[in-house]
Amino acid sequence: MLFNKKVLTLIICSLLLFPQFALSAEVNILSERQEFLLRPFLDIFEEKTRIKVNVVYLKKGSMERLKQQPGSVDVLLTVDIGNLTAIADAGLFQPIHSKTIVQNVPANFRDPKGLWTALTARARVIYYSKERVKLNELSTYEALVDSGFKGRVCTRSGYHKYNVALISSMIAEHGLSAAKKWLQGLKNNLARKPQGNDRGQVKAIYQGQCDLALGNTYYMGKMLEREDQRAWAASVGIFFPNQNDRGTHMNVSGGAITKAAKNKNEAIKLLEFLSGDLAQYMYSLVNHEYPVKYGVHFSGIVKSFGTGQEGIKNGVFKQDQRSLYDIGSFRRQAIKLLDEVNFDN
Repeated sequence: MLFNKKVLTLIICSLLLFPQFALSAEVNILSERQEFLLRPFLDIFEEKTRIKVNVVYLKKGSMERLKQQPGSVDVLLTVDIGNLTAIADAGLFQPIHSKTIVQNVPANFRDPKGLWTALTARARVIYYSKERVKLNELSTYEALVDSGFKGRVCTRSGYHKYNVALISSMIAEHGLSAAKKWLQGLKNNLARKPQGNDRGQVKAIYQGQCDLALGNTYYMGKMLEREDQRAWAASVGIFFPNQNDRGTHMNVSGGAITKAAKNKNEAIKLLEFLSGDLAQYMYSLVNHEYPVKYGVHFSGIVKSFGTGQEGIKNGVFKQDQRSLYDIGSFRRQAIKLLDEVNFDN
């Protein structure tokens, strides 16, 4: 993190050259994003806007919190399209009316009714052993069920939100019957019972327990930052599936304005800031995520993802352009399929 901290310090110092005024307004955030990630953004936002930011950090249970204390939260910041869709369906968000956000964030990364907006993106990729897998063996998510991968695939629980979103995208692309057949085939090719987190799958590849794993891109950056995990990261490559058809599945972190927000104007200003050039670049730098705003530069680590894969330069790859709203709408069917194939057992 030394490089990141130095760069962030320079950014913050250059932008905080404003007279010190008393903060004249406020906005209340409920965040499932960690404090280390948000705090640099919020410090700059406070100085630029004179809006005080109050944050409650919560690992899970945001929907229950919004139902129990509806007037205490103006903005929800969370990860995964399933979370955003479920809370929107519960009627706990209100439309975001902002031309700035419409300009900053592509339509497929926004709710069609304006109930939420993506703020960062992450790709669900295939981590593969550099020693035991050749690039020409890999192609698509669909091909992971081929007989050549029998006993070679690792994954975390199928019920984890990142995998539920991927399964939802398979339903959206191929229909329920084909998605179920694919899920059963993936289960048949597992090297072990689903367990651990995304980094744990890379560790399993390093230890020779499997050759392939599903995981999010930004975990590569996180592993490279930790001395005890760099060997894991060095043992694998990143493959972006489906580059010759629909593109690689994307998931997001996002933000929304609560239905009971007391500081709506301030909430809009915050989301506009988080979707702007500076915050988008900082997301890439701090957490190795992809900006959702077109034209924002990637960090060096993010550029390195996919190195060696044909057609991918500076981290730019073909993304699935299907609306995340559509993908999120299939989350219940995805969970039902997991039950039907008894995926985790």
